[in-house]
This record gives sequence, structure tokens and C-alpha cells, in this order.
Amino acid sequence: MTNDSLNPEQAVAQDNAIQPQMVTVEIDGKNFQVPEGITLMKALWYARKEVVRGAGCLGGFCGACATYYRTKDDPKVKTCLACSKAVEDGMSFSFMPAFPARKAIYNLQELKDPKQDLFELYPEAPLCRNCNACTEACPQKIDVREGVWKAVFGDFKAVSEMFMDCVMCGMCAPVCIADIAPNLVAVYASRAQGVHFTDRPEGLDKRIREISEGKFNQDWERVLQLPDEELQYTSACSQ
Repeated sequence: MTNDSLNPEQAVAQDNAIQPQMVTVEIDGKNFQVPEGITLMKALWYARKEVVRGAGCLGGFCGACATYYRTKDDPKVKTCLACSKAVEDGMSFSFMPAFPARKAIYNLQELKDPKQDLFELYPEAPLCRNCNACTEACPQKIDVREGVWKAVFGDFKAVSEMFMDCVMCGMCAPVCIADIAPNLVAVYASRAQGVHFTDRPEGLDKRIREISEGKFNQDWERVLQLPDEELQYTSACSQ
């Protein structure tokens, strides 16, 4: 294409060509213009919001950025992780404030009957009203209500499998009308399942004993001395 074939009327100024499309979002009740397609977390930063609590892994794993949001023309308030949800024009959102859910204190090794002890540690667990609000609030799409009932009926193995993707955002707790913190109940059931009801892998006790006795100390010291390039190569070859 030659310069003669260019139509000056169709040309776009360079400054305008590189400008992102902007959308209007409402953050904590105030409107801001932010670039289209960025995450809610990045929109907070773009709006110069000081994010003190809520910024974690930024990869959808830690659950720190639990967020309430509502889209344009939809009155229903939904939940998401701010690092994993893209902004939409007309969206309104805000971080979930810290919720004072009661966390039971226990020593797993000292529990005599973990399934029965659940009712001592979390006596509100069997009071579930089956409203399903916890499941609807879960950004990980876990069937939280079903998980609570499985914990109540002692199926800790199923609970541990169901909540494998739980990021402990805690959004199930404030919506529970029975004052249950389902995520904490699930953590207890999963831990109890691992400690009391799951067979230890063959050779695990032997390897733990070997580590305690210092069998691998020299190997560990050698690894610590490896330069970054060699360490990356060694890690890649061992996979």
C-alpha cells in the first residue's frame, strides 16, 4: 500500500488509537471511568483506591478479595473474587467487609470422636434451614448447603472432596440465617478426615523419620547452594 492510497478522512490520530475503551462503574457508591475488560481489582487501583485489606494472590486462590457486585439493570447482588471478574459498564461493586464468624479452637490430635465433636465445636451446624443462600453466595460454585449436611451426618470424606476448591473467602457465612460459618465447618471436617479417617500413605512415617534424623541434610544444603539457572533446570528435569 502506498501513501497515495491512504484516505486522510479515515485516518485515526495515534493518540486516539491507543486509548482504551472506557466503561463506567460504581465503586463503593461513587462512579469512576475505568478501562474496559480489566478486573475489578485493577479497576480499584485504576480509581486510586487504597487496597489495604483484600489484595492477595491475584490469581483466584487465596479468597482475600471477596466482592459483592451488581450488573446494570439487574437488582440481584452477586458474589465474585475481584481478581477474577472483569468489569462491565454500569456495574456496581464493593469489597466484602471482614465478618466476625466464630472460629472454634481445637487440637485435632486430642479429639476422641471427631464426628461427634463437631456438635460441640459448631453446635449451630445442624440448624441449617436449607435456604441455599450459602451455595448461591459461593464464587467457586460449591454446593455449600449439601456440604454442611454431609458434615452433620458424618460424611467427612465427601466434605473434604466437595470443598477442595474452597478459597476461604467466607462469603457463605454472612448470608446464613442460622449463623453457621460453612467454610469453617468444612475446614474442620476436612482436617479431621485427614488426621483420623485417612490411611497414611505407605512409607510416609519412614520418610518423616528419615528427615527428622537428618538423612537428607546434605542434599538440602546442596540445593540451597545451587544458582538460580541450575535450580530451574534441575526442577524441570525432576518433573
